[in-house]
Amino acid sequence: MRPLPRLPHPLRGALGALVTALAVIAALFAATPAAQADTTVCEEFGSTVVQGRYVVQNNRWNTSATQCVTTTDTGFRVSRADGSVPTNGAPKSYPSVFNGCHYTNCSPGTRLPAQLAGISSAPSSISYGYVGDAVYNASYDIWLDPTPRTDGVNQTEIMIWLNKVGPIQPIGSQVGTATVGGRSWQVWSGSNGTNRVLSFVAPSAIGSWSFDVMDFVRQAVARGLAQNSWYLTSVQAGFEPWQNGAGLSVNSFSSTVNTSGGPGGPGGPGGSQACSVSYATNVWQGGFTANVTVANTGSAPVDGWRLAFTLPSGQQITSAWNASVLPSSGAVTASGLAHNASIAPGASQTFGFQGSYSGTFAAPAAFSLNGTACSKA
Repeated sequence: MRPLPRLPHPLRGALGALVTALAVIAALFAATPAAQADTTVCEEFGSTVVQGRYVVQNNRWNTSATQCVTTTDTGFRVSRADGSVPTNGAPKSYPSVFNGCHYTNCSPGTRLPAQLAGISSAPSSISYGYVGDAVYNASYDIWLDPTPRTDGVNQTEIMIWLNKVGPIQPIGSQVGTATVGGRSWQVWSGSNGTNRVLSFVAPSAIGSWSFDVMDFVRQAVARGLAQNSWYLTSVQAGFEPWQNGAGLSVNSFSSTVNTSGGPGGPGGPGGSQACSVSYATNVWQGGFTANVTVANTGSAPVDGWRLAFTLPSGQQITSAWNASVLPSSGAVTASGLAHNASIAPGASQTFGFQGSYSGTFAAPAAFSLNGTACSKA
């Protein structure tokens, strides 16, 4: 075979430099992590998790028209908001992000519900994105109840309207003004027939703000709408649209609850309570079962236990035993039944479920028992 001719030295050098440059570029692309894909939720009460610790909920509760929310790395945007409802009645929906528990859906690692008397502060921050072709409010929801409930409607709702667009008003009537968190507010009070509502309305739009949720909770206590023995169950931030609403966004959200036992933010330490979780699976193509053992390694009994965790994307629960596990995907909470609702010190409870999955199977990354992060057994 005739040997190939050797390239002239300058050309060999140029090709070598080109190969080196291409290798460097390839290495840079390989070292750059792929951006996290956004998740779009259009189901009526569908939800997903952002920042690994907050639940984004579509919460389309008062219309049959399509609404979708699309998550971002730090919040969400309303990507579709069809239809409208009369402005003298209830809004279409409440797309929002929350820390805590809402209709059995608890955010990963939350320390809520927490008794008001034991909360020293609850710092939170928000950044909103507004649109001009819709009728809506931008509001925080703070939920309070005499019991540490994680399902159903709480007894008192505090709303903070950071923006109001269109001919809408809070529930009830204006009862005065107040300065809370260093800002002036109109104060409204009333009932929607299910729970009492205390609303604080900003005189002009607030785009972003950091404040202490407890400043508003103390207003509710002072006005006789709650007591220090009650519980804070969730802190939520989002929008109530009456007409349209596509393009509204929560650009960022944070919420922490500091208790007398230590920081109560997501994943924070949990006083004297301790726990460990064993998660054993049997996996086949497209399906799996999980047997979960929750051990109380602390010194006090855990009554009314609730284990919160997040199922990886593509997994969905089809049936469960020895616990109620809701919802069927995303951020879920397993709750004990009547016969196994308590875990004594040094004891454990076991439950299980069957599900389906797509893509690559993985186990949940973390677990929390009644708001306390658990170790993995």
